[in-house]
Amino acid sequence: MAAAQGHLSDGPDDADGEGTPSVFRQAVAGLQGVRLRPEIELDATPPPQRLAPFSYALEAAVVVDDEELADGRLILLHDPAGHEAWGGTFRLVTLVHAELEPEMAADPLLPEVCWTWLTGALEARRVPYTAPSGTVTRASSHYFGGLREREPSTRIEIRASWSPAPAKAAAGPAGPAGAAGVAGAAAAPDTAAHLSAWCDLLCQIAGLPPGGAPEAGIVTLPQRRGPHSSR
Repeated sequence: MAAAQGHLSDGPDDADGEGTPSVFRQAVAGLQGVRLRPEIELDATPPPQRLAPFSYALEAAVVVDDEELADGRLILLHDPAGHEAWGGTFRLVTLVHAELEPEMAADPLLPEVCWTWLTGALEARRVPYTAPSGTVTRASSHYFGGLREREPSTRIEIRASWSPAPAKAAAGPAGPAGAAGVAGAAAAPDTAAHLSAWCDLLCQIAGLPPGGAPEAGIVTLPQRRGPHSSR
């Protein structure tokens, strides 16, 4: 991605509250120091309250010539006691969506391609992760009656989550990943790299070319240039 600085507002931030683990504060600090492509507008937003004891959320949009081409939300979750389904103490959760040209909906490989954009973005940034899961949904809309003048639209949505592998523990007894006995010894994951990879995904689903040198095998989707109804 280009090194241009995107926009990050001074939005909601409960990461410095009393009793907040230092490892979570470090993880949030990593999210707040990332340099972004100029097309990305990034803001802090209130996180969900019941998914984990500690959480932090960002919302982003890809905007070109005052037109929003894609948007999404990225949530960082932390449970100091560990979570069996996560395989650790941190989890990243995302929702990304964009409108595409209607004919793209007919491509039977579209969901698989969109999913590989997520995993490929993480691998291109060389950030370790585990336990990925998610869904890719495509939906086409046709308009009638008073809306019949509007062109058909196709919407793609990616809902996903994955566990950022923690940095190597400095010390502490051996034990299963995510166990309370080792949670305190593990350093914060490289959340800056995960956010950069997520922004790569957001730009790719928006149809933008890679910000740096083109990568072999990268495919972008043609986009409908117009405002989205979701924001």
